[in-house]
Amino acid sequence: MREPTTIPLNILVADDDPLIQQVLMMMMRRLGHGGLLVPDGQQALRALEQQRFDLLLLDASMPVMDGRETLLALRNAERNGRPRTPVIMITGHDLPEDRARYLEAGADGYLSKPLDARLLAQELQRVTQR
Repeated sequence: MREPTTIPLNILVADDDPLIQQVLMMMMRRLGHGGLLVPDGQQALRALEQQRFDLLLLDASMPVMDGRETLLALRNAERNGRPRTPVIMITGHDLPEDRARYLEAGADGYLSKPLDARLLAQELQRVTQR
């Protein structure tokens, strides 16, 4: 069953786990959204240089460049003129201090694994206000 949505989002997903990538893409399609998958933060930053995305779903723990490093680099680039991209952090650790640390670093939202489709939909809507 497809959830109703107003405007389709173009979402960049940065996660190194192929299973999580598949689950996220399935959830996004059911919500009427599309996007691009990348396996690490470095490739996420490259993709953001080449294309505009409505939102970045960013895994906290990845090789090459983890989520926090990626988030800090993105926010620094935005201070230097890059258009702002909302970011929802995704993590397997649902600790209050993690949530606070990512929000303080500039994340707009936070989801913990295992992912829940309804929570994802709510967070996408809240962060993008659509």
